Amino acid sequence: MSGVYSKDAVASHNKPDSLWVVIDEDVFDLTKFQDEHPARETVLQRVAGKDASKQFWKYHNEGILKKYRAQLQVGSLDTKKAAAPPAPATAPAPPAEKKKQPAQASGLTAPTPATVLDPYGDLVPFADPAWYQGYYSPYYNETHAALRDEVRQFVETEIDPYVTEWDEAKVVPEKIYKQMGERGYLAGLLGVGYNAKLANNQVKSVPPEKWDLFHELIVTDELSRSASGGLVWNLIGGFGIGCPPLLKFGSKELVERVVPNILAGDKRICLAITEPDAGSDVSNLTCEAKLTPDGKHYIVNGEKKWITNGIWSDYFTTAVRTGGPGMNGVSVLLIEKDFPGVTTRRMDCQGVWSSGTTYIAFEDVKVPVENLIGKENKGFKVIMTNFNHERIGIVIQCVRFSRVCYEESVKYAHKRRTFGKRLIDHPVIRLKLAHMARQIEATYNWLENIMYQCQTMDDTEAMFRLGGAIAGLKAQATVTFEFCAREASQIFGGLSYSRGGQGGKVERLYRDVRAYAIPGGSEEIMLDLSMRQSLRVHKAFGMKL
Repeated sequence: MSGVYSKDAVASHNKPDSLWVVIDEDVFDLTKFQDEHPARETVLQRVAGKDASKQFWKYHNEGILKKYRAQLQVGSLDTKKAAAPPAPATAPAPPAEKKKQPAQASGLTAPTPATVLDPYGDLVPFADPAWYQGYYSPYYNETHAALRDEVRQFVETEIDPYVTEWDEAKVVPEKIYKQMGERGYLAGLLGVGYNAKLANNQVKSVPPEKWDLFHELIVTDELSRSASGGLVWNLIGGFGIGCPPLLKFGSKELVERVVPNILAGDKRICLAITEPDAGSDVSNLTCEAKLTPDGKHYIVNGEKKWITNGIWSDYFTTAVRTGGPGMNGVSVLLIEKDFPGVTTRRMDCQGVWSSGTTYIAFEDVKVPVENLIGKENKGFKVIMTNFNHERIGIVIQCVRFSRVCYEESVKYAHKRRTFGKRLIDHPVIRLKLAHMARQIEATYNWLENIMYQCQTMDDTEAMFRLGGAIAGLKAQATVTFEFCAREASQIFGGLSYSRGGQGGKVERLYRDVRAYAIPGGSEEIMLDLSMRQSLRVHKAFGMKL
């Protein structure tokens, strides 16, 4: 972008060999773009030299502008005002810090004093977490704000302009996953703090020693602004659930051989538990691993289904049966893709198209005993320990996807007119938005509380005390996501029924809903588990009925 033009100057560029248009007071030279436009040159020539804002927004979303702005924008109208910098927070100064109380016997530390950070983003109410918008929070500080901006810039420049075409192609370029490693993000998404020892790269804006679970939340949350479950699962889906068991329970030699290349973004890993006949009922899986007579290898036979990232993964963190029936006969092996007998086949699913959902077959696969993760026949503990981290990741994504549905609806409702007034001026539309907002905020505040508990408790206490609450939160988040996707679809009408265009994000997310409501534990199982587990825990603490 360079020039400043009058409307008359733009109007003179109204021929096929010099075709300019105006979109929201920015000037674009589309002369060479005519052959690339889906409708060829005819449509563009109708608006040559004119303000095409109304026509553009009728068919496109902001992702198209992001994709082509750098190469097509030549300037702006002389009537366009420079964007004002965001105003600083006007909230009163934080109250004096109260005297810290001794830590409780449970191990909880004293509360952190609330802070307020500068407002960030478009400031649409409830479209971002409250701490983005100048409200007090005890959970975030300047390092969180710096990371938020770093990841948002990455998403807006490297992902947003292309995510629609990636989703349609059902693949994300490998360079994007590689960038996740180069930027140091992968090393911070394991639910165990920042693993600087095994990572060759570190996050630019946050020192490793200051990394906490809220930094991990921010990375996943900002990636989810892409409005594509397939994109998020492609980058961190298999990794986020396949690598933690290896890191926590694998031998030192195995971890040091495998994990550094994964954290660098050079190799991929996924979790292979679900089978054609065993999903949430993990204790009844049938994929079998028999020890060879010399005790040096396991021979693995069986199938795995609906495995995220499987077709691209180099390693499979695999649940197998090494003993008798039930949970006490389950082990976990790291199976490498280049082992003879491993085959993968891509599956076509309703949503998350670019996530690489896979059917895996193991036929007489020879796995060294050194690839055992944890102890033989004790793999059920490895799997259960991992579920809380997986479900929290699902919750983070669902809440942000819900916010995207809500934010897109708010912005659309302010420009779409029906029956002589804007959608936002219809009470029924405001009611829909209000119901979306209240569910989003309730879910996110529960999420923040759970994250704080996870960060403050040790692993054993968190696994024991929080499993029920996290299961309930997972169900709450997926129900909220489905509700917001539906309401957004109603607000957008026909635009959310066709792929691409203004309603493209909503249409894509609506397809992804079931991929969140079922995996990681279906809503029905989560709600039942939430109550059973919580009652059992509180009984142990002396619940009186």
